[in-house]
Amino acid sequence: MRGTAFLAALGLAFGAGGAAAQDRLPASISATAYETGSNGFNQIVAVGQMLKARIGVDLRVLPAGNDTGRMAPLKSGRAQISANGIGTYFAQEGVLDFATKDWGPQQARLILSSSSCNGQAMGVAKDTGVKTVADIKGKRLGLVRGSPAINQSMFALIAFAGYTPRDVTLVEFSSYGALWKGIINNEADIGFASTISGQAKEAENSPRGVVWPEFPASDTAGWARVNKIAPYFYPHKSTCGAGYPAGASYELPVYPYPIFIAYTSQSEGAIHQLAKAMIDHYADYKDAVAGVDGLEAKRQNLTWSMPYHAGAVRALKEAGVWTDAAERHNAGLVKRQEILGTAWQAFLRTSPPEDREQFRQAWMKARLAALTGAGLDIGYND
Repeated sequence: MRGTAFLAALGLAFGAGGAAAQDRLPASISATAYETGSNGFNQIVAVGQMLKARIGVDLRVLPAGNDTGRMAPLKSGRAQISANGIGTYFAQEGVLDFATKDWGPQQARLILSSSSCNGQAMGVAKDTGVKTVADIKGKRLGLVRGSPAINQSMFALIAFAGYTPRDVTLVEFSSYGALWKGIINNEADIGFASTISGQAKEAENSPRGVVWPEFPASDTAGWARVNKIAPYFYPHKSTCGAGYPAGASYELPVYPYPIFIAYTSQSEGAIHQLAKAMIDHYADYKDAVAGVDGLEAKRQNLTWSMPYHAGAVRALKEAGVWTDAAERHNAGLVKRQEILGTAWQAFLRTSPPEDREQFRQAWMKARLAALTGAGLDIGYND
């Protein structure tokens, strides 16, 4: 069943609740993603082509260069979903660029996320001669203004070698795409990327080339330093990426990417049917671009750092992959979001400082007190 008949049968809609007449999928869905050429952008385009072919729905992708830029359309209701990066985690926690009066902890939930053969790692220009993470000392590290997903991840990864930002030269760029252009143009040496991103491939084909220093799982002290700053990373044997010799594999850090998300304000029925379409018609798009095969239902990391949307849980149960352990873990993460949300509202009632940095510091203290008072891990704190 396709097209309008399929839509009528589903009664699919975005938006919370509402009468059945209003509970229909719009002809066009808006989604945010990383910039054109990024792997996240390419993956959501592939999913969009499947949605168009199967249910006659257009998926309009709004690319943005930083985390707040990708989250703002969801917050305002101009977009319903996002193929985001780890900035989603920072938004959930209300930290870094989200520790402001305009943001705070966000009620973002997973739909599906991609776990494939790639790494989410430290790409280094090959002409620097860098072989290991320890070799990056003094090199130029690229950051992105307004993008904690990039910046905090890089600070965590250099900590693998015991380094802090003082051990490298920091170079700031306006966007993720500009960062990698900067590496290619010899304005920086190191950037964060999916090993299969378009930017990494472009760097591989440039005169500078690209390499990926390894993060051996056996180095438990190094990994402890990484996870103290970025608990969302975990060790992974990557077998695909720009600059990989045939048959090569590297021990690299990873987290799911892209992370398809929606706010809790999106109805359970809508997200259920969207997730179901992605699961049921996986074969339509699994070979479309590198990494999109990681959206397969059985590859979902069901005990990761963020909870699933209730609609996605329904779809994963129907696919036979949801477990009792996943249910317990998800309930704990939902509770975490609720505690953070309650703490944020209570904090705002205290008339916090108007100064941005003083506001952030006061919120971080309130956040710490709320989490520790509830017996929960801090996750991220500074």
